[in-house]
Amino acid sequence: MTDLLRKMNTKVGTDGSVSYELQLGERVIDLNRMVGDPLSLTFTGRIFCVNCGRKTSKSFSQGYCYPCFSSLPETDMCIVKPEKCHFHLGSCRNESWGLEHCMIPHTVYLANSSGLKVGITRSHQKLKRWMDQGASQAIVLGETKNRLDSGVVEVAIAKLVPDKTNWRKMLQESPVPLDLVKLKKDLLFQIPPELPLEVSGDEIFEFSYPVIKYPEKLTSLDFEKNPNINGILNGIKGQYLLLDSGVLNIRKFGGYEVTLDGT
Repeated sequence: MTDLLRKMNTKVGTDGSVSYELQLGERVIDLNRMVGDPLSLTFTGRIFCVNCGRKTSKSFSQGYCYPCFSSLPETDMCIVKPEKCHFHLGSCRNESWGLEHCMIPHTVYLANSSGLKVGITRSHQKLKRWMDQGASQAIVLGETKNRLDSGVVEVAIAKLVPDKTNWRKMLQESPVPLDLVKLKKDLLFQIPPELPLEVSGDEIFEFSYPVIKYPEKLTSLDFEKNPNINGILNGIKGQYLLLDSGVLNIRKFGGYEVTLDGT
């Protein structure tokens, strides 16, 4: 089958096990059942914008053509740096989008992906965010009223805790379990009390991924360098396929037209 790649869909069971679906156009493929089997993805050489659908020679910000990248609110700089949200200044690229996505409760959290990190996300999608980052554990620090406030809190905490995931380390091993409740309490004791954060409970979220073998040596696969990517699917974690030939970041290639074999 040939169609356009999109970010993988994720679901988590009551036992914390993560299930993956590959979205290829309108088709949805259960990837968990393919772990341990051969898989082949071949890039046709065509790329289409995930927003407007126009053919583009280059993809920006994980799937957009340049005009959409330059004009859409979801590709503005404040998506990467929420502390620079400018909705309150009246300069949001799309006010209705900003009201729906930014002027809503956001969660500030600690996650254990490649080690401890702090992050933020819209509160209603925190589980998906953690799975996309390959987190094995997560705990909510608290909530803010909007994206700007969450960014301000994250910047302050990032002086004490990393705010990035080491994707290489995340894909090479399962991290050592951390005492997130203790780490949360210690951290809250150190941050300024005036930060706009409403502290919440201490529930621990845990995730397990469909991985039968982690790669000993990481080779990053890229459709631009090799249009035919194939191998045994040893696992899935974050938004990565772990093949015996290397690892492929599916999210990076949103809008790429590919042919899938192995289903």
